[in-house]
Amino acid sequence: MSRTSRTTRVLNTVLAPVVKGYQDPDASWARTVAQVEKEAGTADPRFAAELAVVVRAAAEMPRLSPLGWYLITADVKARYVNRLRIDRLLAEHPRIAEEEITAPVIVCGLPRTATTLAHRVLSASPDHRAPLLWEMQNTGLDDPRSARKLIKQLQQGAAMMEKFAPDIPHIHPINIDKPEESMFILPHGSHWPILHGLMPAYTEWAAERDVTGDYEYLKRALQVLQHGRPAKRWVLKYPAHLEDMDVIRKVFPDATFVWTHRDPVTVIGSFCSLVETFWGMYQHDTDRTEIGRFALDHLFTQVERGLELRRSLPPASIVDVPYHKLSADPFTEVPRLYAAIGATWTTRDQENLADVIAKPKGTPSHRYDLSHYLDPAEVEQTFAPYNRLLDRLDMRDAEAAVEL
Repeated sequence: MSRTSRTTRVLNTVLAPVVKGYQDPDASWARTVAQVEKEAGTADPRFAAELAVVVRAAAEMPRLSPLGWYLITADVKARYVNRLRIDRLLAEHPRIAEEEITAPVIVCGLPRTATTLAHRVLSASPDHRAPLLWEMQNTGLDDPRSARKLIKQLQQGAAMMEKFAPDIPHIHPINIDKPEESMFILPHGSHWPILHGLMPAYTEWAAERDVTGDYEYLKRALQVLQHGRPAKRWVLKYPAHLEDMDVIRKVFPDATFVWTHRDPVTVIGSFCSLVETFWGMYQHDTDRTEIGRFALDHLFTQVERGLELRRSLPPASIVDVPYHKLSADPFTEVPRLYAAIGATWTTRDQENLADVIAKPKGTPSHRYDLSHYLDPAEVEQTFAPYNRLLDRLDMRDAEAAVEL
């Protein structure tokens, strides 16, 4: 069954005669840049030039749909707008750069390993704070009145996205006013092909690129969000932070990594289903075999890089969170996690955990079948070194008390 919704198919038909920017992506992006810079009254040529690589790669996607092109270029434009907003705020308020980002917690691990649960539980503590989705898309100083208006507008956009991909709420709900992944502020990374489709030219370019500047930009965004507000311990989350742990420690020297772990066979099946759902918004058709190969290669590279980096990092800087232990006894494992990162577990945190793991009545489970994409035996063999670590950390046969 196609993951492309009827709404998406109709919009592709309507947009096909008028959406032509992908035929000349450089000219299309140049016009967008000129418009953004005119409205902002400032420019960042290097940032704009690097975003052009995304635009160019999107135009080369073989099954790119008109709606897909429209959505991708709108996202890239919004990221440039936000960059110029942050640059302007730093120029107008130099003291923002003096904000100290102390001992941030970085939640990472393969996708679909309860990173979202760990992130939301940790960020719910009154001593912690995570950047909310709308804050990463429109990073600014504290302005409650403008925030309410902006959140309402973005919620309308999120509701439309769910019409394009009705399975999203069952797999990864979009909540504008809740903590979200760092990819919404980071300009570059594997999120572009994960969400949209194969971009070989972009992937090759990104693999050779120094990402230090991206994390320095992330730090500046956090400084903006912290300025004029109570300083709390930041909790960030993004699976791909796993392969950037060395750079993160360079930008945030006292960062602690919370690495969530789960059986790769289960992880990849769920991840493939997620990728298929997202690609359906941007492509005319999706190929499950292509998705399977992409997922296996991408996640294997990610975990191998993480395993390599953890050998060079201080052992105390990494806290392992095994999925099966967590799902079997969350009210033991989460307090253990708090203790490991030096946080205080309180009655309020206990209540927050109960709220986070409770699913609304009638919420459908995310169902998927790895064999639609890959041979499970190949996945097991590919991840054999990681599974040896997993067997030391987790109890894969533990009976789950909650569905995470």
